[in-house]
Order: sequence, then C-alpha cells, then structure tokens
Amino acid sequence: MHDDLGAGISALKLQAEFLKQRAEAEDLKKDIDELLNTSEEMNISMREMLWSLNSGNDTLGSFIDYSKMYAQNFLKKTKIQLSIEDENVISETTITTEQRRNLFLCLKEALNNAYKHSQSNQLKLSFIQKDKEFMMKISDNGIGINHEKPEGNGLRNMKKRMQEQNGHCEVTTENGTHLFFKINL
Repeated sequence: MHDDLGAGISALKLQAEFLKQRAEAEDLKKDIDELLNTSEEMNISMREMLWSLNSGNDTLGSFIDYSKMYAQNFLKKTKIQLSIEDENVISETTITTEQRRNLFLCLKEALNNAYKHSQSNQLKLSFIQKDKEFMMKISDNGIGINHEKPEGNGLRNMKKRMQEQNGHCEVTTENGTHLFFKINL
C-alpha cells in the first residue's frame, strides 16, 4: 500500500513541478503551489497512518523516536525552541497499537495548540517510564489557557483518548501550559 500511494503522490508532485516550470500566469503558479502543498501533506499523513498501523512499531522506543522526529519537524520553522528528555525509558517495552496511536494524536494536538495559541518560545517534551506506567509531558512557556472560555474540542479529544486507553490527561497552566498524559502498559 505504501509503495503504491507513495509512488502516486510522487508522480503527482513531479507533474505539478513540470507544470509550474511551464506556467506563465502567476495565478496558475499559485494554484500549482497549492497542489504541491496538498500532495506533501498527503504524503506526510500517509506516512503517519502507516506508522500508526504497523504493529512492528509497538514499543516505547519506536513511539518516542517517531514522536521526537515529528515534534522536531513540526517546530523547525517556528520560533519555538524544543527540548526533549527521556527518563528511565526501557525502549523494548511493549505498547499497544491503540495506545501508541492515541498518544501520538494527543502529541500532534498539543504541538498544534502550542504553535497556534500559546505565544511561547520554548517547549519541553518529556517521556517518563515508571515500572508499568508511561507518561508523556508537553510543557510550554506561553500564556496558558483562558479558563473563562469553554474547553475546546482539542482538549476534550485528548482527555477522551486517554480515558479510552484507561489513562489520564491532566492540564495545568502555571507559567505556561503543561499537558500530562499517563497510561498503564
């Protein structure tokens, strides 16, 4: 599946690049740029989906490595500086496909929220293992969450994802926003 989809997306990108070189009208060039951006987003989404579904990635080491790579790539073009730490993580520890997928979706949402809303310039991503518990903490030094506004869909979805995994999601807002996710392995 990966080879077929990847080859198809790559072919679309090459065709769009070829058209862009031949295009003279600026409006057409902008449309082609949008096509190129869409194809790149599809390629990234496909890689994420395939990683998420591959049971060969069901270890903490695989989850952490992929999460680090994703966070670095996501934040590299922003003003947010990323620091990452692991504490007592045994890389070979098994994690279910569903736990891994839901933790990753929470990470994506948290990074997106930090980028869009926090006005922070620092983000710390921590992975901690204590026996049969795994914790992921995402902290920024931004403006925090306005508790006078109703809770957004993203935060509700993260809490729901953790509940579905018999886990926990906690949010604190002292000196920024701190999201804490915990699951039992």
